[in-house]
Amino acid sequence: MEVTPESVRQALTSEDLGDRLRAVNQLRRLEPTTAFPILQTAIADPNARVRYAAVSQMSSLGSQDLDLALEILRDRLLNDPEMDVQSVAADALAALHLTSAFEDLQTLFHQTSEWLLQFSIIAALGELGDPRAYDLLVSLLDGDPGLLQLAAVGSLGELGDRRAIPLLANYVTDADWQLRHRVAQALSHLGGEQAKGLLTQMAADPIAQVAEAAQIGLKTED
Repeated sequence: MEVTPESVRQALTSEDLGDRLRAVNQLRRLEPTTAFPILQTAIADPNARVRYAAVSQMSSLGSQDLDLALEILRDRLLNDPEMDVQSVAADALAALHLTSAFEDLQTLFHQTSEWLLQFSIIAALGELGDPRAYDLLVSLLDGDPGLLQLAAVGSLGELGDRRAIPLLANYVTDADWQLRHRVAQALSHLGGEQAKGLLTQMAADPIAQVAEAAQIGLKTED
């Protein structure tokens, strides 16, 4: 069956959830300029699965109108009743580098009790690339070990602020090999002589994944 703008619009009005989910996926087969306005209908769908699928496409289609994308994604970030939709809105804001949403992301991080949403926000802040994220990310380094700490290390690497290097140095020999692995990746992103020295040390890590990440980082430096 041929996919047309009209067929997708009609499917999005169907009472059948499967029809509406398929319609959102079919938007990928339309030209972005045509798909973007239709996508907005799906983002307002009463079903969270449809909204999630639609908001996830904003990472690519939102570039058609960044001002409107910012408005839509901020609304879903702050007002959607489903945490998964809020999380994917944070991802899309970061992918589109909509730094105007930084304060919303930071405020929601502190307000929500949902750690998965907090994780999504911290993971997004590195890709967002707003230097204001530095202090929040650093504050999580000495917090409870776990996914938030790992996400903060990764985002510090993406953020590219080399002030983080001496802080990350504290975790080069941490007992948690997954944290050491993430530190090696972050140092590889940050670069510079200080990072190179730490990566040289980590290249001899007893855990193969950590050593390999450090060796890759050293090759990048060269």
